Amino acid sequence: MLADIKGLNEECGVFGIWGHPDAAQLTYYGLHSLQHRGQEGAGIVVTDGERLRIHKGSGLVNDVFSKGELEGLIGHGAIGHVRYSTAGGNELANVQPLLFRSQTNSLALAHNGNLVNANALKHQLESQGSIFQTTSDTEVLAHLIKRSGYFTLKEKVQNALTMLKGAYAFLVMTENEMMVALDPNGLRPLSLGMLGDAYVVASETCAFDVIGATYVRDVQPGELLIINEDGLTVDRFSTSVQRSMCSMEYIYFSRPDSNIEGINVHAARKSLGKKMYEEAPVEADVVTGVPDSSISAAIGYAEASGIPYEIGLIKNRYVGRTFIQPSQELRELGVKMKLSPVRGIVEGKRVVMVDDSIVRGTTSRRIVKMLRAAGAKEVHVRITAPPIAHPCYYGIDTSERAELIASKHSVDEIREIIGADSLSFISVEGLMEGIGRSNSEPNCGQCLACFTGRYPTEIYPDTVLPYEKELV
Repeated sequence: MLADIKGLNEECGVFGIWGHPDAAQLTYYGLHSLQHRGQEGAGIVVTDGERLRIHKGSGLVNDVFSKGELEGLIGHGAIGHVRYSTAGGNELANVQPLLFRSQTNSLALAHNGNLVNANALKHQLESQGSIFQTTSDTEVLAHLIKRSGYFTLKEKVQNALTMLKGAYAFLVMTENEMMVALDPNGLRPLSLGMLGDAYVVASETCAFDVIGATYVRDVQPGELLIINEDGLTVDRFSTSVQRSMCSMEYIYFSRPDSNIEGINVHAARKSLGKKMYEEAPVEADVVTGVPDSSISAAIGYAEASGIPYEIGLIKNRYVGRTFIQPSQELRELGVKMKLSPVRGIVEGKRVVMVDDSIVRGTTSRRIVKMLRAAGAKEVHVRITAPPIAHPCYYGIDTSERAELIASKHSVDEIREIIGADSLSFISVEGLMEGIGRSNSEPNCGQCLACFTGRYPTEIYPDTVLPYEKELV
């Protein structure tokens, strides 16, 4: 939904292409399709086989590349990044890709995710003489690669990756090759495609559709792909893998036209809406979804219930992120700026409001209030994620535990706080069935940590706020 107000943000998106003369231009279009994954900064690094060139900046992709900067990015290989900051501040130095130059060769990095042992590794590296130029956890990998005692770059990268813990989809590029790596739990989505003879990698398959590339397969947990003039080589840096894809990718983050592990995101959300009706039916006159990520689920709920789906809430697409500030008072004002109820649809009606999640409760309370002010007779809230009661340490900005409303309130208490006539969250079992996961898989192939508190990796003490350590 409205991520900047709600406090629910994905860290970033990555895109890479190798073997195409218009690599930078295609990367620009790829990043544009991934803009929903990060709006605070964007950048592209390109290689012509002899030198890496970079342009990056703060803001949206269109803003960063608005003055002809792409014309100077000439080459056959490129990696790009859109950023929302969780690890490291929102500073230009932290905007990716990060580029490092040395006497031997240059190295560019783009990263989606969050390293839970980044602080521990930084302390270790600094004690060995490393000096960090950013506050981003991504820079840790560059130092580990440079300090590795192995001879070949592939061996250096493999060795460095084994030291990382957490969620990461990495693109690594030198003058002569591009490497692609996904963490052993596969917490973030990452796919491989082809555009003619060129190889393409992206956080979401919607980026392939935009440039006319063909999806080949998902990058597997623990894989290391090496792409150069000889083609594609598939290797591994870890054989101890357990797929734990972030469930919020299906529920909220990814675009509806993307596919994750063969599952279409729109179809998954629509199925979640149908499952939500099975678990929590209600008599009503109209079903509406909170734009944009909840529309698919609302359609599913309407189809399953037989209650008409209507556009009961309109999103103002011309309000930028800079208008929204992190105080609760301004968040509530921001909801009103971004959303408007359609009085002619909801007035005098019993409304089912379908949304993807509740984090703080601020947004839901404001929307319910707006619907009532527009004349809704009843407002029944249906949430297609289980209650978010635990922080995420893998690159999603779910607030600290103290701000998560479900960590300290029952469902009925939350219903009263947001002012709804009824409130239901989908069950974890309903979530898995809706997505289409088999319960026979270990952890069902999904990361459910923000719902259950069971994290797929070790959580290091310095990644947890002091008063929360005893709760992890």
